[in-house]
Amino acid sequence: MQSKTMSKEYWNNLYDKDEVGWDIGFPSPAIKEYIDQLTNKGISILIPGCGNAYEAEYLIAQGFTNVTVIDIAPSLTAALESKFKNENGKTIKIITDDFFNHNGAYNLIIEQTFLSALSPSVRPQYVDKMHSLLVKGGHLTGILFGRVFEEEGPPYGGTPQEYKQMFSKKFKIKKLEPCYNSIERRKGSEVFINLIAK
Repeated sequence: MQSKTMSKEYWNNLYDKDEVGWDIGFPSPAIKEYIDQLTNKGISILIPGCGNAYEAEYLIAQGFTNVTVIDIAPSLTAALESKFKNENGKTIKIITDDFFNHNGAYNLIIEQTFLSALSPSVRPQYVDKMHSLLVKGGHLTGILFGRVFEEEGPPYGGTPQEYKQMFSKKFKIKKLEPCYNSIERRKGSEVFINLIAK
């Protein structure tokens, strides 16, 4: 893979210093709206590169019972274990590891700034891994940055055209379009995806 953004030391340091500038402090409105229309609370859900896991917290509050979060930063997942101490092992499973080492079978993977944390050089591996972790017909849903950043990331951005080309071999594109309900400071710079594993 590639060095900086695949390093647990790098992410540990960012979270220890609270320097993750794209952390918005609550569940993304677009992901929250998507969660609100799900009726089966028992589906298996993965949130990779979960960060502070606001979406996981929301899922549990809505009665979902099979949520897995994974992050490479041990200090972060230790904080999550404390945060979810009453739910850990019941409705949520917290894993400290490199996403690319993870194995499982999920109905839904929620993408919230994880792709933007990875160098574009590993995007082919990202697509393959996401596909391998989903059951056939499973959904990869969430938010991608729909803009290119001038400074070297993370975060790393992209365009809807790039994303369509990237995903189309392994996923049916149900939705990949500008996000209409972004938070104010991200309006016009996000893409909502709902992709179905072929």
